[in-house]
Amino acid sequence: MNKAEADRLTEEVLATYKATPDPRLREVMTKLVGHLHAFIKDAKPSFEEWMQGVEFLTKVGQACAPSRQEFILLSDVLGVSMLVDTVNHEAGEGGTDSTVLGPLYAENSPVMPLGADVAPGLKGQPLYADGVVRSVDGKPISGAIIDIWQADEDGFYDMQKPGLGADETELRARFRTDSEGRYYFKSIVPKFYSIPVDGPVGELVRAAEKGPIRPAHLHFLVKAPGYETLVTHLFVKGDPHIDSDAVYAVKPSLIVDFAEKPAGTPMPDGHKTPTAWRHLNFDFGLKAKAA
Repeated sequence: MNKAEADRLTEEVLATYKATPDPRLREVMTKLVGHLHAFIKDAKPSFEEWMQGVEFLTKVGQACAPSRQEFILLSDVLGVSMLVDTVNHEAGEGGTDSTVLGPLYAENSPVMPLGADVAPGLKGQPLYADGVVRSVDGKPISGAIIDIWQADEDGFYDMQKPGLGADETELRARFRTDSEGRYYFKSIVPKFYSIPVDGPVGELVRAAEKGPIRPAHLHFLVKAPGYETLVTHLFVKGDPHIDSDAVYAVKPSLIVDFAEKPAGTPMPDGHKTPTAWRHLNFDFGLKAKAA
């Protein structure tokens, strides 16, 4: 490699972005070009390898659909999604740790009343989830909106199931906390599952002999006026894959005991089930928005 010529080319490209009017775009593009060129100089890919990379990214784009975001999945398995989360969020004392949004969030979750069952008729161990949404100083936040979504007993999200209509949802809902900041709902215990491996990202995972499994978890998105939106998971303590999450999203504070309750033991709302069930109790702490 002619290092002098390579460095000259990098400087030539960087110079074309120096007059970019938007200062943030100028900063991002100059850093992107600098790091990307440094990678090429370091890895020294052949032309054939470069074309393989172009073709791979093309396939990633072609795999995207309204029910599937392959680029987010790629970002996840490269650890980029968690790195973006890490550089942007710090829970601080009293705040709940955040983690990745994931590629299967939907903005059209059905609004349900507190106490509703989001898994009617679905197989799986019954779950009762409850808690309080608070500010970092412990004050309950009434009217906070909580989006929840999760996989079913077989490890599939609703948008991955071909039998559901475009407007049908399962294991997905939106709640609003009561006057005391409380939330509560019924579901089933989530199970660990494989990320989608039938596309180009799956090919990468297999080629790298990297594990594709995500430990069992519930997704939460919590927001309220005047507070930073919280995107997080709650992971099932004891899950066999808790130390090998395919997208690196596990944080110790988010590993929670889904307490086992014997059959016949009443749920907090008085409901009884003929089988054993689990109780998830967790309070969320929201940070106030910066002034």
